Amino acid sequence: MIYVTGDLHGDLSRLETFRMKRLRKNDKLIICGDFGFLWNNGEAEKKALEKMSKKRFTILFVDGTHENFDLLEQYPIEEWNGGKVRKIRDNVLYLMRGQVFTIDGKTIFTFGGGESPEKQMRIEAGCWWEREMPNIDEMNEGVQNLYQHDLQVDCIITHSPYPGAGRRLNDPRERTPLETYFEEIAKTVKYKKWYFGSLHTDRNYSSRNICVFEALLPLDKDK
Repeated sequence: MIYVTGDLHGDLSRLETFRMKRLRKNDKLIICGDFGFLWNNGEAEKKALEKMSKKRFTILFVDGTHENFDLLEQYPIEEWNGGKVRKIRDNVLYLMRGQVFTIDGKTIFTFGGGESPEKQMRIEAGCWWEREMPNIDEMNEGVQNLYQHDLQVDCIITHSPYPGAGRRLNDPRERTPLETYFEEIAKTVKYKKWYFGSLHTDRNYSSRNICVFEALLPLDKDK
């Protein structure tokens, strides 16, 4: 079984709840960005990753805006279930941007990243990475991979919202390249569900576009 949840922000207790204890061997847990356990490479962080490595299920995550990309990119790229990953531990994998994975018979398009709402504050604090915003090569690779699957997947997993969520009507801000990219994906790709995590709420924006935070949702089910 595949499950989806939202941003962990380095909070190990989120993986110790009663709901998480129902996950079994061979289950997969997908985290919609802001994994947060690759931040300072300290001893507490290393211990947390070791605890995760002993979980009986597999932990998968896309990147959000609160990741240390210098640290994340130290892990080598590998092929896994049809797409590219960085293996953090044997059962902890980073699902790279623009990939289509086939997991338990489900095709899943992954595209992490986004723009920090507190960007200026983080720049001043020295904990902001330009690579939080995807680049054109990652976007093009995503398009190529989607075309290889005839522009049809079962599920889309992102950190940033699908078009129509997280932006008020007549918002004067200029659209980011990622927002424009997602608008095109929403128009051209056939999908059953789109899960995202950045808004920190558990809410169905439609029957197939779902923001997830603390909930633990079986893939393809929104109730």
